Amino acid sequence: MARQTVITQKRRGPPPTGKGTLIGVRLQPEALGAVDTWASRQNDMPSRPEAIRRLVETSLKMHGERPTAKRASGSAATKLSSEMASETINRLSDKSATMDEQARRRRRLIKGPSEFREMRRQKPKATKD
Repeated sequence: MARQTVITQKRRGPPPTGKGTLIGVRLQPEALGAVDTWASRQNDMPSRPEAIRRLVETSLKMHGERPTAKRASGSAATKLSSEMASETINRLSDKSATMDEQARRRRRLIKGPSEFREMRRQKPKATKD
């Protein structure tokens, strides 16, 4: 019996790694141009997919460590922001004012004038389009 030789065609592109999830993304011309411009300014001239991977990684690193309102409940986020504001106000406050005056000023800065507080309550919630 004769041996048969099977010739397989070479596949285009780099060999598959089997790692990660393939995601197809459509970019508008402006965004694609911005990615290409960014990639052309890099020393190693990355391909479009590599440029997009690097941009995503950079963005996640920049925003990954920041606490967001999604992580904390509304009341916890409000309390944390009030505490941070109070600490900053204490550092920058006028030390020559009386303690009562300092407390009144701090309260007014944190809560805001009553006119604005009323406006915040009446503001309609934003809708997602």
